[in-house]
Amino acid sequence: MTGRVVAVNLGAVTEAEWAGDPSGRSGIDKRPVDGPVLFRADGVAGDFIGERAHHGGPDQAVYAYAEEDAGWWATELGRDIRPGGFGENLTTYAVDVTGAVIGEQWQIGSALLQVTKPRTPCATFAGFWGVPDLIKRFTVRALPGAYLRVLRAGEVGPGDPVQVVDRPTHGVTIGEVFRATNLEPELLPRLLDAPDLPESIREKVRRRLAAR
Repeated sequence: MTGRVVAVNLGAVTEAEWAGDPSGRSGIDKRPVDGPVLFRADGVAGDFIGERAHHGGPDQAVYAYAEEDAGWWATELGRDIRPGGFGENLTTYAVDVTGAVIGEQWQIGSALLQVTKPRTPCATFAGFWGVPDLIKRFTVRALPGAYLRVLRAGEVGPGDPVQVVDRPTHGVTIGEVFRATNLEPELLPRLLDAPDLPESIREKVRRRLAAR
């Protein structure tokens, strides 16, 4: 089955005590839009990002989360989770987001995206959902979703096919990076095989390996 975009979601400005930005504003509450949206190297047009110290930037221009993984959480928590409920720009279907290889390229609409890194759960996410132990539960579940670079700007809309047009042979996946950095440190050496992994993560890996 060909993967597709279920929804493209943009963040509205939310003011809350749990917002991580010093201004008390967050863009984690993302809502589906009806038509195509321009994806650029610096992010998604019209998307509000509050805490830019930890969100946004070229290596985190787009965040994708699988509808199937969201469904597991809906059952686990006994509540509906609409598209955008994870703060994702792209809600996907039939796309193996956790199994995506670091550096693989997705053609969606007229944009070309590249998988870079997993999402790290934060207190803002827990506050938005009102689940105090969400960080621990999200980490243990290890279905973090994927950040992507925009290699070629273009428009992406709901219903667009997601085509994997290039996949590196090193095989280091989003799930493996997440488990290595959070749950299974014995996997850390593998991460250095992925040249497209952001340098900030590669440097942290080198420091942790040197400290052993």
